[in-house]
Amino acid sequence: MRDRMNVYFPPELLKQISDLADRKKLSRSAIVEAAVASFLSPDGADRREAAFARRLDRLSRQMQRLERDVGLSAETLALFIRFWLTITPPLPSDAQGAAQAKGRERFEGFVEALGRRLQKGQSFLREIPNDFLRPETTEEA
Repeated sequence: MRDRMNVYFPPELLKQISDLADRKKLSRSAIVEAAVASFLSPDGADRREAAFARRLDRLSRQMQRLERDVGLSAETLALFIRFWLTITPPLPSDAQGAAQAKGRERFEGFVEALGRRLQKGQSFLREIPNDFLRPETTEEA
């Protein structure tokens, strides 16, 4: 059983309802009933909240990967610098000019190699398995 209810709509809104009813091959009452039911539905807010939660979870995972990658990059650079400073002996002053020229040449080669790797989409961070990045969970007795 259905109860009758008279409502008034602005002419433009009534035209939109009529156009939608014609396109969907439904009655205007069915269109209005569906719209009111959707408006009064309590799960609409739940669906929006679930969508926001999924997006926030995805953003959290992306941030965790970024933090991991930045930390790994910083540790890699620090380890390299420590190693380089430890094994590199000081140069005599007469050899510094040649060493600087060789250093510039090597740096240009490094930048070119880096550019080639980046163009190919290669990444050092992707080559490192995640197993090595997890903290050890072994217990010591």
